[in-house]
Amino acid sequence: MPSLPRLALLSRLLPLVAVTVLAGCAIAKPRTDDPLEKFNRKSYAFNNALDQAVLRPVAVGYTKVTPKPVQTGISNFFTNIKLPISIANSVLQARPSDAMADTGRLMINLTVGLAGFFDPATSMQIPLKETDFGITLARWGVPEGDFLMVPLLGPTTMRDVWQYPVDGYLFDPLSYVERNHNFKDGQYYIPEVVYFIQMRAQLLDADSFLKTAYDPYAFIRDAWRQTRLNKLYDGNPPADVMLQLQQGSNNQQNFDPDQLLKEQQQWEQKQKQQGTSGQPAGNQ
Repeated sequence: MPSLPRLALLSRLLPLVAVTVLAGCAIAKPRTDDPLEKFNRKSYAFNNALDQAVLRPVAVGYTKVTPKPVQTGISNFFTNIKLPISIANSVLQARPSDAMADTGRLMINLTVGLAGFFDPATSMQIPLKETDFGITLARWGVPEGDFLMVPLLGPTTMRDVWQYPVDGYLFDPLSYVERNHNFKDGQYYIPEVVYFIQMRAQLLDADSFLKTAYDPYAFIRDAWRQTRLNKLYDGNPPADVMLQLQQGSNNQQNFDPDQLLKEQQQWEQKQKQQGTSGQPAGNQ
């Protein structure tokens, strides 16, 4: 059994080792291909059908019966209560300043902000440094792998999908409370259900973009990739990296931008004709 002096020395050396390892890692270039597209499209169709049948109607009803200030308070609460996920990952990424900033936000909002339902930390100009285990793996140099549309969960990659079991089990306070209390009659799931309803309600305004997209699946995939890249580089991705992502499809064989534009215009014209003839205009 190691002696106490050795344990103390080891605890001091581990952060230095972590910083050294992280300093030697480079973020892998973004992927622009989609080798799992056949599976992903089927998964997207399933998610979309579930969303239209259940999630979206519930979110619409939620916004109608819930006053806007209450919605804001619920959103603030979940943002604050899940900050330990970002704090833990900032530590793993050797970013102590980010971890301290989020810790400060958490303490202020849980106290002055009345259990996190208010956000005085933003008024105090304390920045929010949200991150997750997928970003941690990326900063450790782990390649992102194939793009993946997960049933029920949505877009991710082979690398980023690990945030669900790691963050969800190890770092999420709600998960910890749920595992260590004997809730009855389904009460175990109430916080997570409210969380997902609130998240879906915040995306209602984005539905119009999908309605005008020629290929909703490709739109979501590419938008998710760009959003993820911005998060990985703290909102300032290198120009060459962003250009590679935006022009990735140009490297594909037989890619014809004029033909793609023509198809988009034809699809939009068809949607307009359906709308004027009294038929519902839906996604293909």
